[in-house]
Order: sequence, then structure tokens, then C-alpha cells
Amino acid sequence: MSGNAGDEKRVEDWTTAEFLARSAGPSPTPGGGSVSAYTGALAAAMICMAANLTLGKEKYREAEPLVNEIFDQGRTLLELCQKGVNEDMAEFACFMKAFKMPKGTEAEKKQRRETMQSALISATDTPLAVSRNCLKILQLAKDLAPIGNATAISDVGVAAYLAESALKSALFSVDINLPQIQDQSYRLRVKMERNRLLSEGAALCAEAVAAVQERILSA
Repeated sequence: MSGNAGDEKRVEDWTTAEFLARSAGPSPTPGGGSVSAYTGALAAAMICMAANLTLGKEKYREAEPLVNEIFDQGRTLLELCQKGVNEDMAEFACFMKAFKMPKGTEAEKKQRRETMQSALISATDTPLAVSRNCLKILQLAKDLAPIGNATAISDVGVAAYLAESALKSALFSVDINLPQIQDQSYRLRVKMERNRLLSEGAALCAEAVAAVQERILSA
């Protein structure tokens, strides 16, 4: 869902120039959540490229089974992050639809509150899923950094930095929604997961980047 009435093209069909122009435009979508997911997709793409440049090379033959697995997982995460771009935009549209519901009677107010709460939780789950996927991309970067093609190893570092940035950025969408959610147990669970994702993401990124830098220095 593009967020602009009358659009026929799917986000997947936008050119890079279109995505950037729409992100810079007056429409609220694509916004921060979608851009975070897009950044995660770029991180996954770098993992796939580095893995592709490793596969089939005699020098890295022993690592090929693991690199094949990394490539397959990277492709899956790339698709999930692409899906996250669309989902974030759709969630915003659902929230705005709920926000505009009538509230003239007590029954209408109750229905509007319940619908908005449901929309807020869904709009929080989506960027949270993006962050989870970015954590998995960081794990792939950590695993690929010591064994990937040395000529493309800097791209693994790029993947790590992008994935951590996307993970952190997506959590801003979580943070802005949580105070409006009334379900206290849900809020507590999300806060705990948020902290875990940030901590594990930082550790994985540091490991991946350290391995990349060591490979570059030893070349």
C-alpha cells in the first residue's frame, strides 16, 4: 500500500528515485518504519552479494556449505524486509482509518477506542518484526565475515552497519506507539524484547565489524 490515493504501482515497482522522492514528499508514507525496513532489505542484499561472490570459488570451497546456507537465509530476509516496507505503510493507513471513525455517541467512541488499540498493536508488531529480521541479518554478517570472499568483505561490514541501523530505527516506531497502548502486559513484553534486540544487535554488529576489519588488515 503506497499511502497515496490513486496510486496503482506497488512499492516493489517503484524505482529508487521514486521511493526517495515519495519519502521526501508531503505524504506521511513511506515514513520511518518503511525506510527502516528498506534499509534492512539493503543490508540483506549486501549479505547475498557477498555470499554470491564467495560461492563457486575454489579458495573458499570448504566454506561453501555454510555460505550457501547464509545466502538462502539472506534471500528470505531480503524478501521479509521488502514485505515490511509495504506492511508499515498499510498499518499507517489502518490507524488513520480508525482515527477518523465517528465518535458522536458513547457506542461509537467505544468502537473507535477498541479499533485504534488494535491498530496500534498491529502497527507496533510490524516494526518489531523488522527489528527481529535485522537481528537475523546481523547474525548472518557475523557468520559470513570470517569466511566470505576477502575481496567483498567490506560489503559484509556495510551489511552489519545497515542492519544495526535499521534495527534501531524500526524500534523508534515501536517507541512512539507504546505509550498509547493500554494493554500493560503487552507493553511490558515489547519493552523487554526491545531491550534484548538492542543489546544483541550491538554485540553482533561489533563482532561482525571486528572480523571484517581483521580480514581487511590481514589482506
